[in-house]
Amino acid sequence: MTAAVRLQRYLAAAGVAARRKAEELITAGRVTVNGAVVTVLGTKIDPDHDAVAVDGEAVAALDQFYVLLNKPKGCITAVTDDRGRPTVMDYLPNLPVPVKPVGRLDFYSEGVLLLTNDGELAARLLAPASHVAKTYHVKVHGHLDRSHLAALREGITLDDGATTLPAEVEVLPGESKHTWLGITIHEGQHRQIHRMIEALGYRVDKLQRVAFANLTFHNLRVGDARELTQQELNELRDLVGLDHSAVARGRWRAQREATDIPRRARAKALAEQEATSLSAGPDGTDEIDPRASGERTGGERTGGERSTGKRGTWERSGGERSAGERSTGKRGSWERSGGERSAGERSTGKRGSWERSGG
Repeated sequence: MTAAVRLQRYLAAAGVAARRKAEELITAGRVTVNGAVVTVLGTKIDPDHDAVAVDGEAVAALDQFYVLLNKPKGCITAVTDDRGRPTVMDYLPNLPVPVKPVGRLDFYSEGVLLLTNDGELAARLLAPASHVAKTYHVKVHGHLDRSHLAALREGITLDDGATTLPAEVEVLPGESKHTWLGITIHEGQHRQIHRMIEALGYRVDKLQRVAFANLTFHNLRVGDARELTQQELNELRDLVGLDHSAVARGRWRAQREATDIPRRARAKALAEQEATSLSAGPDGTDEIDPRASGERTGGERTGGERSTGKRGTWERSGGERSAGERSTGKRGSWERSGGERSAGERSTGKRGSWERSGG
């Protein structure tokens, strides 16, 4: 039997409106339960038996869905993008219900990202008063001394004048030219880790979120996703003071405890990542990063080449046969091994071996 839920919570879960807006709909007399207008906030309903409508239109609750993604770098944390850039949703095909990211990770940041359609849980997790822990592994260009570490632990004044809360900081094993830090914060200001490090006069070369509250990417490969287990969900709800026993997860979602979501097609995201690499600018917007644009394994991308959709693979048709090439056995197709790729060549599928048609 499904547990009774508050009417405003039911409306929020159904995607009608955010919790506060749902309360306004109720008090305005626009919501009915079994044909009767309900204006009292806190009224409870049985999702299995009660018929709810807003402005005369029936409302069916969406399945509650909770997804953990090990976000790769090279995509933005958004549902859609009007500039056509890869988003985290490219890694989550065929979800039974729409979900939204809880918080965000920058284009070049990677790691633990929770997505859900449970608006109440998302709001609680992001509320400043909840102080939810977020842990990052951060590669800093250069060496930080003890005074810098102490400043991070005590609180840093950022570029906008705001001061961060005390952070937990440890030095991790890493390369001699860099400092690897483990940083745990309990707030979520815009690009906070980057700005904390920049306030000390350094820059972040890599940022990976390894934990969000009780969630980690243990045994989850980069770019892969799975549903939360019931235990993980219960712990999350307990953390922010929500009653997990009231979640009708069996009613609102498919029974697929801890099963992997089918792997997504990566071609679009990887092709766009290779063709146009982006980085966060000083104002928080994404801009072209000339250092990364056009890089590939086995040589630089040359004029006229296009991505094949495979990471590090470029191709172009046409051109004359060059010195050192040999026939592939196909009319007008030449192949060679070693050296930099020339205009008009494409990979044969063998490392360091290039092929070209035409001429």
